[in-house]
This record gives sequence, structure tokens and C-alpha cells, in this order.
Amino acid sequence: MQGSTKFMVCAAGIFVCYFYFGILQEKITRGKYSNDEVSENGAIRKVDERFTCALALVFVQCLVNYFFAKGMLYVKPHGEDTTPTIYCASSALTYLLAMVCSYMALQWVAFPTQVVGKAGKPIPVMVLGVLIGRKSYPLKKYVFVLMIVIGVILFMYKDKAGSKKVDGFGLGELLILLSLTMDGLTGAVQERIKAEAKPTAQQMMSGMNKFACIFVVVPILLSGELIKFIEFVTRHPTVLSNILLLALAGALGQLFIFLTVTEFGPLPCSVITTTRKFFTVLGSVLIFGNVLTVRQWIGAIIVFTGLFLDVFFSKGAPKKK
Repeated sequence: MQGSTKFMVCAAGIFVCYFYFGILQEKITRGKYSNDEVSENGAIRKVDERFTCALALVFVQCLVNYFFAKGMLYVKPHGEDTTPTIYCASSALTYLLAMVCSYMALQWVAFPTQVVGKAGKPIPVMVLGVLIGRKSYPLKKYVFVLMIVIGVILFMYKDKAGSKKVDGFGLGELLILLSLTMDGLTGAVQERIKAEAKPTAQQMMSGMNKFACIFVVVPILLSGELIKFIEFVTRHPTVLSNILLLALAGALGQLFIFLTVTEFGPLPCSVITTTRKFFTVLGSVLIFGNVLTVRQWIGAIIVFTGLFLDVFFSKGAPKKK
């Protein structure tokens, strides 16, 4: 396969997998499921309920990712993974918390808000890089990140107070902020892993998801969410097929990302994933009718412009202080 053809295949794979992933994610977490309920007088009425088993959803995704990565390692074996257990476990914990917060946020905010909010990932990565990693960045990096900050604020600013607020800040937005913080910590740990152990992408994917599965099993059992999940799936069996498709789309999407980074480098991959996020927001608006205000459109455009400028002009690794 020629280079240009391979690039188009990888780009199409990322677009299709994660676009479908986004549709399924919103369908599962924000869709309403009808359920028959018998009242005290014996009448049967329809009651709508939502899927709220975020831990179970994350567990299924991590489990599929783990077996997917192990399958890739089985087909194409790599050398021994020398990543210290503490590093692997730490990155898995922050990665897990980021996913859980992200999924839980969808119970209070629309999917476009989650996507745009998560597009602000460079913010905690840079802040934690300066505070923890003692790194310095060029001035243009700060300008691009400032654009992302302004865009996210414009997009998420609430004109009217919502019904579920935490000290004047939406609970959904707070969860997105926590998810971004966990993303930043994950990135910091992964940078150390790559510098010291130098594992392959498949080895990192396998190890991180293995520990994530171990960590998430305990709260699922202690909280009773496993029983709640089984009962929900029993009442609405279609949600299980959507969850499995979600996990498979996520795993395939990660594979295309790894292939893109390996074959063409991180810059083209960043361009593809950034573009994909914008079209995911657009698709959510068109498919699920999530109406955005003019201010939110302006905020989204500023965010993705800042991301594109960061991709194209922020070349080279940050320097140690």
C-alpha cells in the first residue's frame, strides 16, 4: 500500500471509528429508555430512565482495550515490557478517573460541551508540565493555550442558572474539569514511562488497561453497580450491544491512531484527531439536535483554531528549566 493511500486509510479509520464512538456514547448516556411500571392501583405506565452505570461502561471499554492490545502483541510480539509497576498503575488510575468523570459529565451536559471541554486537554498538560515537570514553553505555546481557555469559557458560560449547580459552577462542567486534570496527570506519568522504560504503544495500552480493569472492579462490586448494570441491561438489552460496539469502536480507533503515529508521526495524527473532534461536535448538533448558541459556536471555533495553531507551530519538545 502506497504512503498516501495508507494515510487516507488511517485518517478515515480515525474519523469513522471515533465519529461512531461519539454517536454511541451520546446515545447510551443521554438516551431515554422506556420501562413499564405498575402503579398502586394496578395501572401500567411508561417510565423513562437513563443509563447511569458509568463505572460499568468504563470497565467494559478498558476490558475490550486490554484484550485488543494483547491480541496485537500476540500477532506481532514485542520485547519485554520493563515499565515499573508503580508507573503503570499510576497512569491507569488517572486514566480511569478521567474516563469516569467524562462519562458522568454527560448526565448533566450535552455531548458537544463535553467534546469542547475535553479539547482543552493541552491546558492541564502544560500547567502540570511547568509545576511538576519543571518544563518551559515558548511564548506562542502560552498564546495558543490562552485561546483554548477563552474558547472553552465562551462555550461553557451559562446565561441562566441551571438546576444542578455546585457553588455557581455546573456539576457537569466540574466533572469535565476533573477529567482534564486527570488527563494532565496521565500525560505527565506517560512521559516519564516513555523516557525511562520506552514501551511500545501496544504494551502501554495493554498495561494501562489491565490495571484500570483491576481498579474499577472493586468500586463496581462495593457500590452495587454491577447488579444495577445487570438489571438495566435485562430491562433494555439493546444497550448492551451499543456498549460492546462503543468499546470496539474505541479500540479500533486507538489502533488507527497508533498506526498513524508509527507511520507518519504525531503531527499528522494531531491534525486528524483535532479535525475529528470538530466534526464530532457538528455531527452531534445535526443528529441529536443539540442546539448551540452563536456564542458557543464562536467559542468552539476559537478552541479548535487554538488547537490547530498549536499543532502546526509548536514544534519540538519543551525544555527543562
